[in-house]
Amino acid sequence: MLPARTPSTPTHEVLSGPEGWRDSAACRGIETSVFFSPDNERGTARGHRESRARQICQDCPVLTQCREHALTTGEPYGIWGGMTENDRKRHTNRARRREHRPLAPPHATPATADALHLSSAR
Repeated sequence: MLPARTPSTPTHEVLSGPEGWRDSAACRGIETSVFFSPDNERGTARGHRESRARQICQDCPVLTQCREHALTTGEPYGIWGGMTENDRKRHTNRARRREHRPLAPPHATPATADALHLSSAR
């Protein structure tokens, strides 16, 4: 998720680093509330919001770069590269246990993070 910052948008790493890939992101200009959960969001509302964000991410030409950014920086909030906070935690835990899983093709439409079969090898 990129640019337009609101008070609830995390500040670290959002605007730093090489930004070339960000200019081509499918989420550019979309309201950040699609990618970052409001306080106390739960259940169905969260699922619908995350699903909408993943739909935007699925055909993004820079999905891999966005995902790599989130994993490399340890981004704790929001949907990045089609991954939720929980997806990234699971991925990190698998990497620590050295469980390697291949990355899904960029145009995969996963229902869950487990369907992505994310890889820690790059």
